[in-house]
Amino acid sequence: MVQSIFDLTGKNALVTGASRGLGRSIAIGLAEAGAEVAISSRHLGDLSETESLIAEVGGTSHPVELDVCEVAAMQARIDRLCEELGGLDVLVNNAGYEEVCPSLQVDEELWDKITGTNLKGAFFCAQSAAKTMVRSGRGGSIINVCSLTSYVGVPTAVPYGSSKSGMLGMTRALATEWASQKIRVNAIAPGYFRTDLTDAFYQDPSWQNSMLEKIPLGTFGDSNDLKGTVIYLSGQSSNYVTGQCIAIDGGFLASI
Repeated sequence: MVQSIFDLTGKNALVTGASRGLGRSIAIGLAEAGAEVAISSRHLGDLSETESLIAEVGGTSHPVELDVCEVAAMQARIDRLCEELGGLDVLVNNAGYEEVCPSLQVDEELWDKITGTNLKGAFFCAQSAAKTMVRSGRGGSIINVCSLTSYVGVPTAVPYGSSKSGMLGMTRALATEWASQKIRVNAIAPGYFRTDLTDAFYQDPSWQNSMLEKIPLGTFGDSNDLKGTVIYLSGQSSNYVTGQCIAIDGGFLASI
């Protein structure tokens, strides 16, 4: 019984921003749990490694070229994908963009690029998924990838923090609105994980030492550390959970 509630066999999932980093690990984890996984990126060729890694664990993947900033094209592509798959049960809104910049130097173009990807794109992706879930009548699970900046302020990351704070509010609002349609909306907030997006920070040993002192578990996150929580939020193991954000941060938020 316990094993079966974490089994995602028969579920169709879409993970945006799955070409690398946390999105890639999440997609692999869903495949390991039995889901059929559509993986998306702005460039189809960037998904080849993720596709191969999913095949290695015995999973099935469907690479999709998707730019969440191009709303009309994105929504049309998601509609076609859902027709091909026979519906959608899980969406992981992971596609994101960050560029460190002092606030006095942020221009409109940078603001729009970050918030357009992280918040606007995520909303319209969720909307597309929800429409499919409503049509199917079986509901589904939407998981937004928030951030520690959804909770705390980080200098030189104001557009990013604003977008991720907005995503947390969006998660709660959509959860209350879509509950009657059997759609659960939750989020995860990864802590300090080394990815291509954050690698520049980790190249500084003094920064690493400083951050590790603030993490009670005393280590940075491994991308595999996200899999269990995402699998939990994707299936029947979390049937009565919606509107929540789970921090996967080694205790960072609990200790500040």
